[in-house]
Amino acid sequence: MAERIDTQGRLQALRKLLFKEDASTQDELRDELEKLKYEVNQSTISRDLRKLGAIKMIDASGRTVYRLAEEMAPVRAPSGLGGLVTDISHNGLMVVVHTSPGSASLVARQIDQLRSSNGVLGTIAGDDTVFVCPKSPKEIDALVKRIERIVSGDDQ
Repeated sequence: MAERIDTQGRLQALRKLLFKEDASTQDELRDELEKLKYEVNQSTISRDLRKLGAIKMIDASGRTVYRLAEEMAPVRAPSGLGGLVTDISHNGLMVVVHTSPGSASLVARQIDQLRSSNGVLGTIAGDDTVFVCPKSPKEIDALVKRIERIVSGDDQ
């Protein structure tokens, strides 16, 4: 059984798996790639996921899965993302949005999509926390209100 070393081919195969599968762990992705004759380990999978811009998110059933960022554009949640957000606060310089585990990337993406018109310079998302950098700290209270409308679905 010959093993494939073709990096571009492996990345393309991983992209296809992410598009059609609901892979929840890197081990599941490794198993699927090994079925396609690619010899990979967890470090390779992790590096490839970063190269492809894959993110972890919560699917409709509440399960954490890997997705490609371009698959998600544009995010539109009919009932808003308010159910995923647990708290929004600021310290006068930075807004912090706390979310349910695994939801920060989805919430940050929604905020980023409206970046040009909502006073946001940029966001950084972890697992359950989003840091929102305002364009102007003087407008931070208005920004917090805007983010509240965005995640509630009132500002689509």
